Amino acid sequence: MKLLDRLERRFGRYAVPNVTVSVIFCQVLLYLIQWTQPALMPDIALIPRLVMRGEVWRLISFMLNPPSAHPIFAFFFWYLLYLMGTALEATWGVFRYNVYLLVGYVVTVAVAFLQPDAAAPSGFIYGSVFLAFAWLYPDFKLLLFFLIPVKIKWLALLQWIGYFYTILFAPSWILRLVVLASICNFLVFFWHDILVRMRAGHRRMKAQAERIKQKNTPRHTCTICGVTNLVDPRMRFRYCSKCAGTLCYCERHIDDHEHVV
Repeated sequence: MKLLDRLERRFGRYAVPNVTVSVIFCQVLLYLIQWTQPALMPDIALIPRLVMRGEVWRLISFMLNPPSAHPIFAFFFWYLLYLMGTALEATWGVFRYNVYLLVGYVVTVAVAFLQPDAAAPSGFIYGSVFLAFAWLYPDFKLLLFFLIPVKIKWLALLQWIGYFYTILFAPSWILRLVVLASICNFLVFFWHDILVRMRAGHRRMKAQAERIKQKNTPRHTCTICGVTNLVDPRMRFRYCSKCAGTLCYCERHIDDHEHVV
């Protein structure tokens, strides 16, 4: 992306390294705090109406809200986030990874202010990290339930199906916008690659259709009886050199046909 290249040359020195590690550290800390002081957790969520009343820390703290799951599943979530976030940072560089998260963050916050009284989720932003990793490393294998190896592209496909289902059948328009906001950064970064893959897929489908068409088109057709090599694969065909054009005859008619002048 030429725009990203220009931005990186100008603002690259302000990039924050190890963002994923910092987020995980804060989430683990808050996960432990919620067991001793659960009353503090509502002060973390992003509720736009409270932000407009002066509680501006919510604009940052909601990103650090830990998963409300069993410790084993929370650990699995942090492990995957660390694995994929650090891989993206190593692949793209610190600045581009920062921009990827920033785009998802800004769009999510903007959508949240459309419903000032509701708490904005942060999980969708981290879901976009998963989608980006799956796009770049589709054959990476995860051990589902720590036992079953599954390529990550199939898990990403399930997530995309869930997103499309939500967009089509969600009970509220705000939920649809939240889902769209969560994939906005993915589309910004990968729209060109998506178009290239779609065009390549169209060319492959077109070539496959052409091969099927050629496979179903007879190579030889008898001028007299119309039998083809597809109807009778054992039939031998000949072309008469005395007939005008390239007329084909089966072995039953090659010797006794009338020459076409």
